[in-house]
Amino acid sequence: MRHYLVLLRHGQSQWNLENRFTGFHNVDLTEKGEEEARAAGERLKTAGIRFDHVFSSTQTRANKTAEIALAEAGQGELFPRMIRHDDLRERDYGDLTGLNKDETRAKYGEEQVHIWRRSYDVAPPGGECLKDVVENRVRPYYEAHIKPLLDKGDNILIAAHGNSLRAMLIILGLETPESINKAEMETGVPVIIAFENGQIVSRTSLGA
Repeated sequence: MRHYLVLLRHGQSQWNLENRFTGFHNVDLTEKGEEEARAAGERLKTAGIRFDHVFSSTQTRANKTAEIALAEAGQGELFPRMIRHDDLRERDYGDLTGLNKDETRAKYGEEQVHIWRRSYDVAPPGGECLKDVVENRVRPYYEAHIKPLLDKGDNILIAAHGNSLRAMLIILGLETPESINKAEMETGVPVIIAFENGQIVSRTSLGA
């Protein structure tokens, strides 16, 4: 029997709009972000996936995206039972949090900022690298709380963040530390991962 894991990055946040490093800072969705969440819900409804469990981070932008998308998909009853956990939060950008990305490039140089943003194992000052997110947070949480449900054949939605979901792609074996740089998680676009007999058989993005 085929079943599904859906990864949903939150819709556009206020600091996405302002081109700031957000990380652990708790910001809300913009009006466009809410529209992206509604569109995600419509696409999930069209795809016909009924979820058994929903997971999210403890951050408002991911929680609100899940709430709007589930309501639009006709599964709003799942939101009060959604499981939130700090381990699914966005990557901590440390001293870069709140800084404008273009101004930061001007100050530190394009190459240095690119390394901080995209290197797998080089962290920005006071923050986390993607390897930290994978090994210290998302992998242990996934193996303890999400994988057992997938192994049962349940359908699961994870509404989270660009880097915690990129971490999921590595954990699932869909990307490697070498390839993950090219893997973008678009705001408000569901990525559907289909399983059969415990194996991943497809990965589909429900973009516009």
